[in-house]
Amino acid sequence: MAEGTDFGGAVPQHIGIIMDGNGRWAKKRGLPRTAGHTAGAQNFRTITRYAASIGMKYLTLYAFSTENWSRPAAEVSALMRLFRQYMEEALTDFMDENIRVRFIGDTSAFAPKLRELIAEVEESSAPKTGMVLNLAMNYGGRAELTRAMRQIGEKIRRGEMRPEDVTEDVISAHLYTAGQPDPDLVIRPSGEERISNFLLWQSAYTEFVYFDILWPDFKSSDLDEAIRIFNHRNRRYGGV
Repeated sequence: MAEGTDFGGAVPQHIGIIMDGNGRWAKKRGLPRTAGHTAGAQNFRTITRYAASIGMKYLTLYAFSTENWSRPAAEVSALMRLFRQYMEEALTDFMDENIRVRFIGDTSAFAPKLRELIAEVEESSAPKTGMVLNLAMNYGGRAELTRAMRQIGEKIRRGEMRPEDVTEDVISAHLYTAGQPDPDLVIRPSGEERISNFLLWQSAYTEFVYFDILWPDFKSSDLDEAIRIFNHRNRRYGGV
């Protein structure tokens, strides 16, 4: 755990962050939206390393949604370049960190070179024993559930499973996050207060904290504050 931090309790084992506000950050400074994504990518590295340093077990970052393809082509291309740059860096300096990197979402939509880098990063970091970093890329909660239902339906069609065998645990086992605990906390900077198709199944009992701070300005101290807020919540899971 980082020195000088007081979270008012334990660090949640799984936190999700919707990295929002890059474009508005750039607009406020008279810069192109791509400059905001560059600043956001740098902050992603900072927050990821800090999360690992305080003992977090799982960190899921929403990097690119299934809906983001509808953005201007130049902006999408810039994001793809940033993703590729991150992969290349992850295979060099980031590999010094004890962080296992996983990608959740339909990565088949990306260019072949990017898919190759994704596979290489996952393979290279697989032996790591520290924090698991889930990067949600071309991810959407509804698409994830649709994929899971198709997989389960195919098993039923082949006679490997009966309809009555389908339980919540079975559905969870067919999600991208299979084998991981559901997020305890989801944080959304930027001032927006919506879930935006992020971890729909997994966040059934997740606590949410919203900040009126654009993602490139989100600091480790803000993460500390979100954890403090979380630790003062009374999680009843539908009970009294």
